[in-house]
Amino acid sequence: MLKIDGLQVNYGGIEAVKGITFEVPERQIVTLIGANGAGKSTTLRTIAGLVKPAKGRIHLQGEDITGHSPDQIVSKGITLVPEGRRVFPDLTVLENLKIGAYLRNDSLDEDIKWVYDLFPRLQERSWQAAGTLSGGEQQMLAVGRALMSRPKIMMMDEPSLGLAPIVVRGIFDIIKEINRQGVTILLVEQNANMALKTADLGYVLETGRVTLSGSGQELLDNEAVKKAYLGS
Repeated sequence: MLKIDGLQVNYGGIEAVKGITFEVPERQIVTLIGANGAGKSTTLRTIAGLVKPAKGRIHLQGEDITGHSPDQIVSKGITLVPEGRRVFPDLTVLENLKIGAYLRNDSLDEDIKWVYDLFPRLQERSWQAAGTLSGGEQQMLAVGRALMSRPKIMMMDEPSLGLAPIVVRGIFDIIKEINRQGVTILLVEQNANMALKTADLGYVLETGRVTLSGSGQELLDNEAVKKAYLGS
């Protein structure tokens, strides 16, 4: 569904992503794991149109979308749940959700109901300012806001960051449910154990290069991955 071919991204004189190639099959959960600075978030931001690549191509369902603007990328069906959630704190939960549909001009009622079915807590807090929500609730809102654009692919950057373990398990259950409902997931996650247990397919990034790939289970069983990322 999504194909990244020879992607190179530079920050100033630094080559942050060094010609990586990988694929995201339709309706699967794919994860990128690696240490801080490996190029994972930069890769997502480049796919989302927030960063321009120096080289390489990005194809969505066979269409070259390299260098398209962020709003064009969203309109094509790719949305990003950013690291740190980045909700609009002074707006209500419902207003935040509606912002996720800013490119649409049809009725939002069905999709708002869908988000509230996934996250009943958000419905309870529909008129509450987003900035007063807990960290877990803000992460739910960030995911719900992304879903309001009806994405084909939802990219998630560190969804477990700063959350309690019990909340993290709930977020990953929701990720799996969203995927079961037909949304392809590309996930960047420091919690490699949880990410690989959830993912159909995984890629290991090290200093801007893909060094390993395989099914989530294959990478969980890989001794080098265990030693570097799983603490065993």
